[in-house]
Amino acid sequence: MASSKKISQKTPKKPRPAVHAKPSKKKTIEKKPAPKSATSIGASMEGRKAPAFSLPDRQGSIVSLSDLTGSGNLVLYFYPKDMTPGCTIEACSFRDNLSAIRALAAQVVGISGDSEASHQKFTDKYELNFPLLADKDNKVAKAYGVYKMKSLYGRQFMGIERTTFVIDRNGVVRKVFPKVKVNGHTDEVVEALKSLG
Repeated sequence: MASSKKISQKTPKKPRPAVHAKPSKKKTIEKKPAPKSATSIGASMEGRKAPAFSLPDRQGSIVSLSDLTGSGNLVLYFYPKDMTPGCTIEACSFRDNLSAIRALAAQVVGISGDSEASHQKFTDKYELNFPLLADKDNKVAKAYGVYKMKSLYGRQFMGIERTTFVIDRNGVVRKVFPKVKVNGHTDEVVEALKSLG
């Protein structure tokens, strides 16, 4: 009788149907790729149409991308802030090399989140010979993918990452310079314009 009891205890051990089938479906839903962040747009924009914009210059006159490209190629550079050391070096370098850029049928335009009044002071102080546009809500900087999370001395904040776009007369981005180092940058831009022909 004892041996028959042992057999009867072993027989209920049958494999059960898998109960984990439903949770595995949830895993496949969670693995959907995340949408591309707006901040990753900038460097991948080469060969694409530049986002259209209309912004005020230092005198409050509205300047559009179509107006700028209508007269030739465009060097559109985004910079963090008027009067700061790196931005001043960059602006003065474009000022000093503007004749070489114009000789290549191009013009320079700078964009930052500063006001028209700030641009006026910056222009007057350093005798800048090209337009600066006021993108006070950073809408255009976001469209170009250059408004990003930055860090300085351990502090994180949103701001413009120094970036230059070379745009041809058809409004197509031909070259992007992300995370620009200001020294020697104008030479890079001149070389990029030469390659447009």
